[in-house]
Parts: sequence; C-alpha cells; structure tokens
Amino acid sequence: MNGAGVALVTGANRGLGKEVCRQLAARGHTVIVTARSGDAARAAAEEVGPGTWASVLDVTSAEDVARVAREVGERHGRLDVLVNNAAILYDTWQRAVTADLDVVREAAETNLYGPWRLTQALLPLLRASGHGRIVNVSSESGSLASMGGGTPAYAASKAALNALTRMLAAELRPDGVLVNAVCPGWVATEMGGPGGRPVGEGAAGIVWAATLPDSGPTGGFFRDGEPVPW
Repeated sequence: MNGAGVALVTGANRGLGKEVCRQLAARGHTVIVTARSGDAARAAAEEVGPGTWASVLDVTSAEDVARVAREVGERHGRLDVLVNNAAILYDTWQRAVTADLDVVREAAETNLYGPWRLTQALLPLLRASGHGRIVNVSSESGSLASMGGGTPAYAASKAALNALTRMLAAELRPDGVLVNAVCPGWVATEMGGPGGRPVGEGAAGIVWAATLPDSGPTGGFFRDGEPVPW
C-alpha cells in the first residue's frame, strides 16, 4: 500500500513514534498521533504538521481504545495502517531469577495486551481498508534465537508480541491485512539512551512495513527490511 491512507501510531508523542508519524505524513498519509497525554499528543501533531490529528490513547484503557476506534470510524470509515509502538519498562535492573512479577505484569499490560486490545478494536476498520497493515514495534530483546538473561519484563513481553504477530498474520491473511513485527535496532531515544542509531533510521524500517504492497510479506520479523531470527 504505497498510496496515501489513514494511519494510527501509538506512543507517538516522542522518539520513534513521532518520527514514524512524520515519515508517514510526508508520504501523504493522514496520521492519528496518539499519546496518553492530550497535551503531548497535540504538541506532537502540531510539530509533525499538516495531515495529522491528535487523540488521547492509553493502550491499557479499554475505554480509551473504544473511543479512539469510534472516532476513527466516524471520521474516516477505515484504517489503513496501525503502528503498535507504545512500550514501557526496559528493565535493565532486573534478572529473571529475582524479577518483580508485578513489574512484568505492568510491562505486559502495555507491551502485549495493549497492542492486542487495540488491534481487536480496530480490526473492522482495518478490514474495511482492503489493504490493512499492522506493524508491531518489537525488539531483538524478544528474539528467542539470541535471548539471554536480563530485562525480563521487556524481553518476555516483546517475545509474546512476536508470537501475537504470527497468530494475527495467519488469521488475517484472507482479509488482505499484512501483520509484521519490526525491530528498529538500538535507537537514540529516551528509552534507548544515547549512542544508538539516528531515530530516522530506526523509524524507516517501521514505515517500510507500514507501506508494503499487497504482495509484501506477512508474519515476519524485520529490521531495515531484512528478516531477523525469531
């Protein structure tokens, strides 16, 4: 889907999310910039520029999710791109053997259940597109092939998000909805910290998956358009 469409990005008030919005808007998409804070969402939408509108969305809130789905339906009647970017708790201070499981549950609420809940709510609009694209922003931390110790809440939630990606891709293939996970790499954001790659480079791989042609892959795990081991 290379033409202009309607895209929704979660966690879009800073870093990768805001840059994904900027790149999608530059391609002519109408972009729904969402964040837990209304002020933050509006400021980001204003910074991204024309072709955007802001909405308050905490992906852990069923009420927020239902309201946003209703707003998108009323304004556009369809959704072409969903980028599940919102994520929390890169828990470098924890180890699996001593992890605070309340922290693990908190991470899962945003990193796994949030995208799952939002995808379910927006599926009628993604199906209405005829060219729906779902991009789950994941991490190599969630790759079983390279997984070691550390960051247990974040790694486990991203591994589960990868599993969800596979299931959704298989179930939505008949509807023409392509579902992929993308690792943006270590990016110099507030969560990633200094020293990472430029935000624009990390966002480009997400936008690639968001704008795949109908013949593009589904059910894959990618970084910069190249497969990453599960």
